[in-house]
Amino acid sequence: MVKKFCTLLFLGGVLFLPQTGLSQEPKKFEIISVGIRGGINLDPGGIPPGEKEDFQQYDVFGILGFPGSWEWPRGWEGRYRWYASAGVIKAAGDKGFIATFGPGLAFTKWDWNLTLEFGTGGVFVGDETFGKQDFGGPLQILGHGGISYAFPAHITLGWRFQHFSDAAIYGTDNRGVDFHFLELRYRF
Repeated sequence: MVKKFCTLLFLGGVLFLPQTGLSQEPKKFEIISVGIRGGINLDPGGIPPGEKEDFQQYDVFGILGFPGSWEWPRGWEGRYRWYASAGVIKAAGDKGFIATFGPGLAFTKWDWNLTLEFGTGGVFVGDETFGKQDFGGPLQILGHGGISYAFPAHITLGWRFQHFSDAAIYGTDNRGVDFHFLELRYRF
């Protein structure tokens, strides 16, 4: 029992207490990037059961970096981030406001200009019903993952898979949406 506790305590310290490598100054709270993105749901290409309508989403977003980071010997850096967006969701002739927010974790390989991102959070939708699809309520639960490539001149292109649903909060007859996004970012 003590061995398990010590192991969990060690892993928690490694994962949740930011460390700085010797080669750089400590990371500070900062704006990492802002951008625009557009996405659609693909059939197949999401989490079953599929959507009842064809959705599109367009938004602007920002990514903040939390203080600290972790460095691994092979050149990867891990860092906590905060993601937020606001935009429009469309389906079946209906349009509505959508906002997302929540924490995430990014792993960057600077030699390759590549970042892998994962996160969770919340969603607010201004319209809960789009044609035959009912989200059940305005608040939803979000999960996302993606990959991005940093080009010169502070430009980053990325792909993101995003799922949101009510996770049966409003009942079992509601469905969420799975999006595939293309992103264009300005990196600070």
